[in-house]
Parts: sequence; structure tokens; C-alpha cells
Amino acid sequence: MPMKRPSRLFARKALALAGLAGLLALAGCSNDGDSNQQQGGTPAPSVKVETAETTDATVRQDYAGRARGAREVEVRARVNGILEERLYEEGQMVSEGEALFRIDREPTAAALQRAEAQQQVAEADVRQAEREWNRIASLFERNAVSERERDNARSALELARANLAVARAGVTEAELNLGYTEVTAPVSGVTSLEDLPEGSLIDVGTLLTTIVQLDPIHVRFALPEDDANIRRAAREGMVNAGEEQNVSATLIMADGREYTEPGRIDFTASTLDPRTGTVSARAVFPNEQRLIVPGQFVRVRVALQEFEDVVTIPEKAVAQGPEGPVVYVIDDGNKARARPVELGPVSDDRQIILDGLAAGERFVVSGLTGVRDGAEVKVMDDNAGEGAD
Repeated sequence: MPMKRPSRLFARKALALAGLAGLLALAGCSNDGDSNQQQGGTPAPSVKVETAETTDATVRQDYAGRARGAREVEVRARVNGILEERLYEEGQMVSEGEALFRIDREPTAAALQRAEAQQQVAEADVRQAEREWNRIASLFERNAVSERERDNARSALELARANLAVARAGVTEAELNLGYTEVTAPVSGVTSLEDLPEGSLIDVGTLLTTIVQLDPIHVRFALPEDDANIRRAAREGMVNAGEEQNVSATLIMADGREYTEPGRIDFTASTLDPRTGTVSARAVFPNEQRLIVPGQFVRVRVALQEFEDVVTIPEKAVAQGPEGPVVYVIDDGNKARARPVELGPVSDDRQIILDGLAAGERFVVSGLTGVRDGAEVKVMDDNAGEGAD
């Protein structure tokens, strides 16, 4: 019996040691699993990519402007008199040369008759002076009159001819004044309200109405100092040196629609306005249908720069690295590499890349949050044709 008790104790100890060994083995397995997960890290982020392609790009900018008539002409009276009749409907289109007002003709007609009579008198004086000169000159050749009498006859003839010239000028002026009694439109356009009613006594220079030429239409706008390179483009776009500028422009109406007729910039100021820091400019557009009204607020879309064979990418594909903008390029092992790039301007919501990205390279478009330089990524959409991994 004494020999059996140690055996039982030994058995119990052996069982306890075996259980402890099992627990240690399980703990070791658990640690091996944790080590393997840490070695694998977090799952590769899912990204969408595009393949870089070269294209031509145009950088455009919109500027707020106000439409104005190509010409706004004040129609004024050129003779005194009573305003007898208005010959047009206010606000209607009138053509160049069309009669607008009629002023009392009788005073100017009488002035013309008086001027013509004075011309006849002057003509008679000239004829008399010529006869006198011919007679004195003949007598002088025969030494029958003195040199003084000859000079007086010549002076009288010259004075008579000068008086005739004055009389003829008076007739011309009277004829013009008679023509001015019918006031005509100097340009084609839309008339304003009359300033004076019929029956008013008017003087020379009295404003009668205003005509606004609607075709073509002018749009004046201002260029910020940073965009003043359009002035250089305008100069380079001249047809010939010192002649018309030829920079194209597009008109955007108030509702956002593009005006169907293309225009051009025909003027840019040579100096910067120190008060606003802008350069004044003007664009010209055809307006045959009179869809653009003077005073209307519009926008002028101008092509500032042209690029050929450049890479353009979505703006969201550009990330900010420690030393500047970067694009994550996907290598053959589906790893993202941060590539520094030189950015150009934005054209049609796409960023122009001047340097750093070549055609045919794949770059990350979306999913940049979890992307790290050199880390493996999972491509979900690849327009290069590789499909999803």
C-alpha cells in the first residue's frame, strides 16, 4: 500500500504537465497566426485608374461684360426753326438716310433766294469790272491812262471776283441749310424717345433723338492683370501689323446658352487701370436678329492658350506631396509610385500636365485616400484593358 500512493501522485503530476504543455502549444500556434497577419498588413486599397493619353487642349476663361450698341449717335438739329413733324415711330428700327424730322423750310428757303440774288449781283459786278479792266488796259498800252488807274482797275476786278466767291459760298450754305430742314438718320439702328414734341422752337445743336446701332453689337469687359496675356495673343492674332485684331470669342447669354454667332476681340487697352487692376477690352458680335440688347449683362468666353499633344487628367487625380503635386502611377507589379508632375492650367475640368507623366502610363484616378508610395493596390477599373484584379 505505501508503494501505490507515490504512483498515483506521479500520475497526477504527469497529467498536469501534459495539460500545461498543451496550453503552451496552443498559445504558440496563436502567436504564429498573429505574426503571419502582421506580416501581411492591411488589405491593398482598391483604386480606379486611367491610361494617360495626349491631346490638344484649349484654356478658356469667362469674363463678365455689358452689351453696348456699336454706335450710339445723337441726332441734333443743324438749323434753327419750328419742328413741324416727326416722321418715325419711337423705338422702331430706322435705316441710314431715312427721314426722321421735318423743320420749317420757309425761313431757309427765303435765305437761299437771298443768297442767289447776292450771287447774281456779284456776277454782274465781275462782268462790269472785267469790261473796265479791258478798257483801262487798252488805254494804258497807248499811254492814255496812268499806271495808277490801271492798278485801280485791276484791283476792282480782283475784288469783284472775291465778292462773287463769297456769294457762291453763301448760296452753298443756304442750300445746305435748306437740306438740313429734313433730319435724316446718320446710321441704321433703333431710335429713342423724342426729346422735343412737334411745334417746338429749336436751335442749332438741339438734341432731337438718339439712334443705337445694334448690328454689330459691342461687349465691353475687363481682364484681370493675371490674364493680361490675352493682350499678347490679341497682338499676335492681328491679320497684318497695325491692322485689325483677330482673337476669337464666344458669347454666353444670361441663361447660360452659347450665342450662335462667333465674335472677335477688336480692342484691348495698352495700359492697366490702377484703380481696378484690370485691362479694358471689347468684343464684337454680329446681331442681325437683335437678340442681344444694349445694357444686357453677358459673359465673354475667350481662348487664352492653346496646347498641342499634352496629357490631361482629372483634377481629382492630382495629390499633394511633400515637395509639390504628384500623381500616383501604377507599375507592372500593381504598386503605386508617387510621381512629381508639373501642372499647367485647367481646360474643361481636366488638369494639363506639362511634365512628369507620359502617354501610356496608368495613374490612379480615385481611391487616393489609402494609397501610399510603393504600396500595392487593387485595380478595380483600368481603361488599359486589364480589368479588375
